Amino acid sequence: MTPADRGLGLAFALLGAVGFSFKAILVKLAYRYQVDAETLLALRMALSLPFFIVMGAVAGRRASRRLAAGDWVWMAALGFLGYYLASYLDFLGLNHISAALERLILFLYPTLVIVLSALFLSKPIGGRMLGALALCYLGIALALGHDLHLGGDAAAVLTGSALVFGSALAYALYLMGNGEVVGRLGSLRVTALATSFACVYCIAQFLVLRPAASLFALPWQVYGLGLAMALFSTVGPVWMVSEAIRRLGAGPVSLTGTLGPVITIFLGWLILDEAIGPWQLAGAVLVIAGVLVMARSPRDSRGTPAASGVSNGFGNRFRRSQ
Repeated sequence: MTPADRGLGLAFALLGAVGFSFKAILVKLAYRYQVDAETLLALRMALSLPFFIVMGAVAGRRASRRLAAGDWVWMAALGFLGYYLASYLDFLGLNHISAALERLILFLYPTLVIVLSALFLSKPIGGRMLGALALCYLGIALALGHDLHLGGDAAAVLTGSALVFGSALAYALYLMGNGEVVGRLGSLRVTALATSFACVYCIAQFLVLRPAASLFALPWQVYGLGLAMALFSTVGPVWMVSEAIRRLGAGPVSLTGTLGPVITIFLGWLILDEAIGPWQLAGAVLVIAGVLVMARSPRDSRGTPAASGVSNGFGNRFRRSQ
């Protein structure tokens, strides 16, 4: 691989990290126009759906095998967990908490994979992992304390934090199921098809809960923000980070994901006038440090990562198109 290819891969990885981090900012901006989570999510997914259909078709033509009936069931289930439920809970939570706190809580998903793997797959949690878990949750406690100290509604902050934590949990469950099919079908194909299912779920939810005509009666600013969300915080980052992984590999690209909380904190301060405090910054450092410790977990006697569920999930973080 040429230096130019490596440089392009790094640029794609960094732009993808920025795009994913910018999503919370766009959602908070859209909420200023009194749009609800169901409508905003449906708008975002409706605008994203054509791109993911094309992406899935291209990936399918390049694939060596056709999808079986069982594969479609997996796609529908993964789309529900990883892109519909996780996205919906995240959008609801952003109604109550800052963009910075939202990004930090979402960044806990590797810790949840560790805990779920221990509970359901009998994978032991070593002392190093326990230390990493402690770092992450201490960091969240500091960041949560920062938001509570700002004088907002404590009940609202706690509710929003719980909703976003539920989003991270849904995504962790998605990652555990994702490993069952990615090896057979390919990561980009799985991402495109699962997200297409999620788009349909979000649109169907909107049609059940709201009059269809209301989607066409929004302020023009909401349409602009929805399009930006679809292109720059959904479809674009998925493609860019996929290309980065093709050029650099999942390991180096996954490390750029640690920039996400920092980018969101900075953008929240710059665009949303969110306050930055020492406790929030300390919390961000602890969460990022804990995730990095998990990503660099020691190898077991068979030469595979001791916490493979976390390593796979962390390395494939680009699938988080919510």
